[in-house]
Formats: sequence, structure tokens, C-alpha cells
Amino acid sequence: MWVPPGRNNGAIWPVSLLTSMTLVIGLFAAAAEARSPPAKRDCSKPGAGLGVSRIIEVDASNGPLYGSISTRTKELEFLGPKEVVLTFDDGPMSWITKSILDTLDAFCTKATFFSVGRMALAYPDSVKDILKRGHTLGGHTWSHPLNMRRYSLAKAADQIERGFSAIALAAGQPIAPFFRFPGLSDSDPMLKHLQDRGIATFTVDVVSNDSYIRSPAHLANYTMGKLSRRGRGIMLFHDIKPVTAKALPNILRRLKTGGYKVVHLRSAAPLKPIAKYNADLTKILTKRLAKKKGGKNNLVPFYGAVAPEKPDAVINGTPLEVTKLIPPARERKATSKRLHKGTSRTATRAQDKKITKKRYKYRRIRKPRRRRYRPPPPSPSFWF
Repeated sequence: MWVPPGRNNGAIWPVSLLTSMTLVIGLFAAAAEARSPPAKRDCSKPGAGLGVSRIIEVDASNGPLYGSISTRTKELEFLGPKEVVLTFDDGPMSWITKSILDTLDAFCTKATFFSVGRMALAYPDSVKDILKRGHTLGGHTWSHPLNMRRYSLAKAADQIERGFSAIALAAGQPIAPFFRFPGLSDSDPMLKHLQDRGIATFTVDVVSNDSYIRSPAHLANYTMGKLSRRGRGIMLFHDIKPVTAKALPNILRRLKTGGYKVVHLRSAAPLKPIAKYNADLTKILTKRLAKKKGGKNNLVPFYGAVAPEKPDAVINGTPLEVTKLIPPARERKATSKRLHKGTSRTATRAQDKKITKKRYKYRRIRKPRRRRYRPPPPSPSFWF
């Protein structure tokens, strides 16, 4: 028997209750849609997803430094208004990196991954997947030390070079000569080493703080708030954080609705790793691949391998503009206050006086503060 709306066996349902129930169901459905991964798109169609506006090809032979968060001498900003570069650090971590790669594919956009050497050897399939999907892969040291300025210059250089060699070995092909310092703790001697090796360094313009935010909604609001205040920049995320994978679809949707454009970085020439790390790292990777069926036969040497072809600059059915950056070489002087062991600092007489005065200010003996006299509390006026 059909029951009219608002009635149930003679009992009248309040219309306001039905309206509220419908609204709640709609809110739950919208929330579920926001949490669900975006569907795959056909990126050959014009206007599909967020896309990529242009490609920036960086010549790293002179060791340039890009990004605003650094006290060192930087190159000029290469991004225009409302242009962003998506970057992910610390990975790969297979189940999180795959989710991020799927989301980027769904929005037909590209990113740059700065991977850790140990993580790359632990998850070599994820490293290969990053390159297979057309993203750029750079280095983020071997074991991610938080403050490399405390290391000697030789130990810091070993962290950088061992990390690059491990990532290239796990990928089975050369990678980009792009590097990011853990915690952005750079120094002039380390930047001079990267310049001599022909490696570009990237810092950050917009930090998402996904290492400290647990709510995907809060992470999206925080990141977009910082981006809207700056208007452009290199964005920092981590592909080892579950909250990043959950918040990324929302962030990319808001980038598209906000009129932002994604710029993809790629290198003009591949990195040439140092061969002395090959033997040790090959043993580690062989043990890892041996755990998989037929893994030993999957090991591909990368030294002397042919560089991969550059990705086709056609996304959303239209050819992309390619901007080439060829920054000039610049002199690196060891003028930083925090030095590495075994290095010397060159400073002027005025700088020495300023540093000495600052040290004296904090080392001089200060007079103790005179405390105000406080009378003791009154004695009780009664006896027990």
C-alpha cells in the first residue's frame, strides 16, 4: 500500500524532520565523495583535470639555487602569478606514494619527488612508478639527517652522493640532478659541492606542514591559505604522510577552482652518479629484490645506461610551452656562521667585530635581580 509523503499508517511525520533527514543524508554523501579517490580521466581531452600549464627545463650545470626559504644567494623567481610547483619529500612509501600518484594522474598533473636513498632501495617499484608516470625524480640524501651542518663536509657530501646513487640504482635509469636539503639546512660549503657537481638545489616557498597536521580538511585549508597570501610558489608535501594522500584531492580541486596553474620541472641533462657507491648499494638492492619471486633477474645497472627520453610536452590535447632556465655560475664563499668541521670562514673585520660583540653580550655576567621584601604571613589569632 502506498503511503503519501509525511504519513505512515495514519501517523503524520513532521515535514521538518523529513527535510532534516534528507539534508543529513546529502551531507554524508558529499563527505564520502570528498574522501573517495577521484576517478581516472582521459588526459588527452582539452581541459581535463588540473593539467600542466607549462614545462620549465632547468640547466643544472652551474648549480643554481631556487626557492625563497633560504638565507643564501638565490636565483630569480621563475614562476608567474598563480603558478605553483608540486613537490613531495622523504619517500617513497609504496602504499602512500601510489595513492598520491593515482591522484596526480586523475588530475592530469605532474610533480617533482625528492626521495631518500634508503627509502628508494626499500621500495624500488615505487621509484620506477614515479618515472613511468612522467614525474621528475631528485635526491634528498641517503638517510635524511635533520641538520647536515653538524657533519663534516666529507660526511655531508657522502650523504648527498650516496642518496643519489641509491635512487638511480633503484630506478634503473638516470634521474634529475635536483636536490633538496632535509630541513632546508643548507650551507655555503655544501652548496659549493653541489655547484661543482652540476646539481640544482630547490628550497620551498609554501610549506604545507603536513608533518604536524593530522586533519585532511585542516591541511587543505592551511596550505591554500598560505598559498593565497603568497600568490605563487614551490609547494612542499611529503609522500610518507597518510594525511597528505587524503588531503591532496581536495587541494588539487581548490587549485583548479582558484585559477592556479601547475608548472612541471624537468632537467636539461640527467645526473651522473659517482660509481664508487655502486658495489655496496647493489648488495642492498639485491637482497631486497631477492625477497620477491624472480627478483634477482630484475636488477638493471644504471651506470652508463641510456638517459630516458624527455616526456612528451602534450597534456590535455595541447602542446605545452617549454621555458629553459640557464642560470649563470656564481662564486660560493664560506661566509656562513655555522661551519662544517675542517672548514674555515672568511669574514671581514666589521663582521668579526659584530660577532664578537654579540658573543660578549650573552656571556657577560648579569647582576641578579633584587627581590622585593615580602613580610611573613600573620600568625593565627586563635589556639587549638
